[in-house]
Amino acid sequence: MTTIQIRTQENLKKKAQKVLSELGLDMSTAINMYLVQITKQGGIPFHILTENGMTMLAERKILLAEADARKSKKTYSSAKDVHDLDKDDDNSACESLK
Repeated sequence: MTTIQIRTQENLKKKAQKVLSELGLDMSTAINMYLVQITKQGGIPFHILTENGMTMLAERKILLAEADARKSKKTYSSAKDVHDLDKDDDNSACESLK
């Protein structure tokens, strides 16, 4: 076994401990469960969303499309057209982010 030390806000720790206690878990067990899931799934075992509710990849794609639009002066006739960028095969600039 090894030890991991982390720094977190005291209030966050107390709230998490309360939830975990209600689930019959302690902090160490919960963190070990989290680490197991990271290794099994090959990444964070849940979606991480930005403050506007999008995944970081989706937000990055929009920012790349915006930068491309500023360079090329390409326009879109609707929000659906912008949303459909995610479905385009010609979206190679974003492929490296996956």
